[in-house]
Amino acid sequence: MLKLKYLFNNVDLAEMILKNWKYDRESIEMFKHYRISSNAIYPFQCEGKTHLLRFAPTTEKVKSNSLAELDFISYLRDHRYGVLEAVASSNGEELVEVRTPWGEYFASVFKRVSGVQLQHTDCSESVIFIYGKALGRLHHLSSQYTPGQFRRWSYSDVLDWIQEVLKTFPNESAAWMETELLQDYFASLPRSPMNYGLIHYDFEYDNVFYDDQSGSCNVIDFDDAMYHWYAMDIEQALDSLEDCIPTEIFELRKKCFLDGYLTEHEVSTEYESILPACRRFANLYGYARILRSTADQWENEPDWLTNLRGALTASLERKSALFGKEFSVIR
Repeated sequence: MLKLKYLFNNVDLAEMILKNWKYDRESIEMFKHYRISSNAIYPFQCEGKTHLLRFAPTTEKVKSNSLAELDFISYLRDHRYGVLEAVASSNGEELVEVRTPWGEYFASVFKRVSGVQLQHTDCSESVIFIYGKALGRLHHLSSQYTPGQFRRWSYSDVLDWIQEVLKTFPNESAAWMETELLQDYFASLPRSPMNYGLIHYDFEYDNVFYDDQSGSCNVIDFDDAMYHWYAMDIEQALDSLEDCIPTEIFELRKKCFLDGYLTEHEVSTEYESILPACRRFANLYGYARILRSTADQWENEPDWLTNLRGALTASLERKSALFGKEFSVIR
């Protein structure tokens, strides 16, 4: 997530950035439905169709990652995969660098995808089957993908980034140990196009839209994509499903998800054995991002920020529960 100082609503900033694209001026009122987490997202309309403006400070992003994200999205669209579509700016760019009074920002615009977020469906067997099928298709296409000029970072780059973050927190010895454990563990695993490639990383129910008319899924938000084992995406998806499926039927829905996945892509023989390490990777990455985000504090913070800080502190405790445990625990 972004540093907390970037979570404040700034309509003037959003409008200044949006002027790099065509838009319906009266649709600026839709800005009230903004959300900010890893990016600021402001909805608007162009010729009556809903688009989404996405931007973040250049200090919070890696330009080559953003360009590689756009290249991968284009590749998926070329192969008729249900994915969001980038909109070129007035200057023909899909990624725009903008100088503003509040600093420099990277910005893009995407068309809104059709369908409803997965958690707003009945999560029936057929819907979850199609959800799994969509992830399997994504991994199948990824296994055949050759990046262009820019390449997304890998799990190992992420672990290196985590260590850079931890250098500014000298008391985080358990998190540092966890980073080394995971770096060694993943380095020992075999890789092949079947089990390793460019993953979505955040293939959770709020980033997947089910379109009842087409009976398929549309996927958004590839901002966290990285090279990793495909099992990482499976772990994240199944973990998110537990939030919207009753416990007593979760195992049945899990089977539906995996059955759907297997119609498009194989699962490697070691897939189940590395899921615990994938969960620990997600916890560690989330932990480091929260640490970095919440490092700065100010006097007289608004209530929403105080409440958010409290929730993030509780999340830190949950995510760090297994830090530094013996390597055998991961296996």
